[in-house]
Amino acid sequence: MARGCLQGVKYLMFAFNLLFWLGGCGILGVGIWLAATQGNFATLSSSFPSLSAANLLIVTGTFIMAIGFVGCIGAIKENKCLLLTFFVLLLLVFLLEVTVTVLFFAYTDKIDRYAQRDLKKGLHLYGTPGNVGLTNAWSIIQTDFRCCGVSNYTDWFEVYNATRVPDSCCLEFSENCGLHAPGTWWKAPCYETVKMWLQENLLAVGVFGLCTALVQILGLTFAMTMYCQVVKADTYCA
Repeated sequence: MARGCLQGVKYLMFAFNLLFWLGGCGILGVGIWLAATQGNFATLSSSFPSLSAANLLIVTGTFIMAIGFVGCIGAIKENKCLLLTFFVLLLLVFLLEVTVTVLFFAYTDKIDRYAQRDLKKGLHLYGTPGNVGLTNAWSIIQTDFRCCGVSNYTDWFEVYNATRVPDSCCLEFSENCGLHAPGTWWKAPCYETVKMWLQENLLAVGVFGLCTALVQILGLTFAMTMYCQVVKADTYCA
């Protein structure tokens, strides 16, 4: 009976971790594709130049693949050490996510102020050699969100030391339109515009976070259940 339960949990956990591993492969693939085709796309921070969408996806995908691999091998081999390692790694990730979420909501105001300062500092790297990722990211954000600058279009005046903005700030794009009168530019601040967009899509973000947490709890449950079943089976055989 114990052996039958063990086999059922074994194949369920293997299937779960195989999907986990495949998901990591997909994330890693997207990260590599972004790195190869877009450079350091979405690198907006001057303080953390390596904090790009491509790098984040590559690191996340690799880590998920590693955890999924440990879980798959642990399940197939019925190895207590690997099962416990998988459980501990997944538990640490889960606790880290909970901690980051709590700290984010506790220090929202401070994070807002720091983020705006850092983004304004990053504006000075716009269009400079070696910063194609930051330049592309700002161009896309200002065009798609119809905004200009971090807190105001005048943020760009300090960058250019003149009354001008990037062409991506223009209501109607044309070459050197950023040299025209302010009446032809977007007036909305990008930081607040993106923040409002995130708040409007908070439900989707919340559902994604909840699904991620449920998947992790399911993985923890499978791992601990199988670990206990392996211990029982070993005791029974002994």
